[in-house]
Amino acid sequence: MKESTITLTGHEVTFGADEIIVSKTDVKGRIQYVNETFIKISGFTEDELLGQPHSIIRHPEMPRSVFKLLWDTIASGHEIFAYVKNLCKNGDHYWVFAHVTPTFDAQGKIVGYHSNRRSPDRVQVASYSDLYSQLLREEQKNSDWRQGMAAATALLQDIISQQGMSYEELIFSGINGDSRAPRRRAAAPERRPQ
Repeated sequence: MKESTITLTGHEVTFGADEIIVSKTDVKGRIQYVNETFIKISGFTEDELLGQPHSIIRHPEMPRSVFKLLWDTIASGHEIFAYVKNLCKNGDHYWVFAHVTPTFDAQGKIVGYHSNRRSPDRVQVASYSDLYSQLLREEQKNSDWRQGMAAATALLQDIISQQGMSYEELIFSGINGDSRAPRRRAAAPERRPQ
């Protein structure tokens, strides 16, 4: 199912603080595993998800520049945390606070990716929704999507720089230093066989 065939409803689905959405992909981003919470929240069946690109749940209001940052980070062997707006099969959406890590084989080679998503802080959802709208507008100023993504990536880096911190510090302190941002919950992944 392609995102273009889904009509957006504007309705947000939420999930409990004790629920975790889990997925695993290969190095190309094709889904290899989803848990029951993923299935329940997204509205897709397991058969509809397995083997599909993880972008099957990409909401069109998510800027490409955020995913570029995510993919560049995990492809380099590092973990990343991010606020992400995802798309449900029926056109609803749901926000997550995602933790994405590479999976390594015994030789230290990346063989896939693992993502845990938790229910996000609502204050930060509002802040990131505004930020993502700004980045998306920057992307849409260019007729070539690559140039738009590059311009929005530069804008994102400028915004992070203006905050006087790294991306990770921004995620954990919140936009504008809001103290209700999540605390770091996990250590960096160890390079060991999965």
